[in-house]
Amino acid sequence: MIQEDSLCADDLALLQLGRRLQADGYRFITPTPLTHQRVNQRNEGQAVDSLRDVFGWSRPFEAGLLSADELQQLQDAQVIDTYDGCFKSRVRWSSLDDLLFVHSAFPTDAADAVFFGPDTYRFAQLIHAHLQQNFAPIKRAVDIGCGAGVGAILIGRARREAQVLALDINPAALRLTTINAALAEVANVEACASDLLQGVEGEFDLIVANPPYMADPAARAYRHGGGTLGAGLSLRIVEQSLNRLTPGGSLLLYTGVAMVDGHDPFLDTVLPRLDQKRFGWTYRELDPDVFGEELLNPGYQRVDRIAVVALTVTRIG
Repeated sequence: MIQEDSLCADDLALLQLGRRLQADGYRFITPTPLTHQRVNQRNEGQAVDSLRDVFGWSRPFEAGLLSADELQQLQDAQVIDTYDGCFKSRVRWSSLDDLLFVHSAFPTDAADAVFFGPDTYRFAQLIHAHLQQNFAPIKRAVDIGCGAGVGAILIGRARREAQVLALDINPAALRLTTINAALAEVANVEACASDLLQGVEGEFDLIVANPPYMADPAARAYRHGGGTLGAGLSLRIVEQSLNRLTPGGSLLLYTGVAMVDGHDPFLDTVLPRLDQKRFGWTYRELDPDVFGEELLNPGYQRVDRIAVVALTVTRIG
C-alpha cells in the first residue's frame, strides 16, 4: 500500500507541491487539447502571474512566481525545464471534485505522457454512478491502465475496506498514481506494473478501465488503442475481464468507438462474448461526437464520428 515514507525525494517534492496548491485553493478543470491550444494562443504574450497559468495552462513563467526553495526542489525532481529564458513545468495539476491530480504537461507529445482531460471527468462520473447505485461489498477492485490513478483512487476512497490495484505498463503513470493516492490520503490503493490483467492473479468485484481508443501514428501509450481504428485495447480488456469477475462483480469500460457507415463495430465484436446466461450488460453512448478533428487523419476516411460509450457487464453467477 502507498505510504508517504515510501516515496523518494523527487516524489515527495511533487506531493508537497500538491499540498501547497490545495492549501492555496488552486483549481483547474482540464479542457480538450484543442481548447487548451486555442486558449494559450489567445493569451500568448500576456504575463504569467498565477499558479493556474503555470500548473494548469502549462505556460512558461519567471523564477519569482515560486519561492527559491520550491523552484530548486522541483528542478531537483526534474519536473521543471528551462524555456527561452524562463521556466516551464513538465506536469499539470487538475481538479476533480475536491481532489487534485498531477499528470503530464501540455502538449502531451511524449510517448509515456500521462493524460487527464474531459474523458477523465466522464469516466469519474461513470464510476460515481455505479458506486452510488450498487451497495454490494467490494473486497477487491482494479483500474486497468490507470494513468493518473483516477479510477483506483475514487474506488479506494469510496470503499475504504477494498483492496484496489492500479495497473499500467507505463512507469510514469505508476509514479504519478502513487503521488496522487498519497495526496488523496487513500491508503488502500496499490500501483503495479501489468499489461492489462496479465500481471495479477485472482478475481475482482469491480474492474474499471478507460483505455486509449485512437489510432495514433506515434503510438503514444495514453492515446493509441491499437487494432482496427483504436479498438484493440478495449476488446482485450473485455476478453481478459469477463472470466476474472466474481459472482455479482462488474466491469465498467469507458471507451471511444469509431462509428463506420452508421454501424458500431465495437459492439458488433463484443456482443458474441456476452453470454446471456452468465452476464447481464448495458451499453450506451455518453457523447455521440468527440475528437472530430481526428477524422482528417489517415485511416478515418470511412468514419462518421467517434462516440464515447460505456459498457457495463455484471457476472450473474
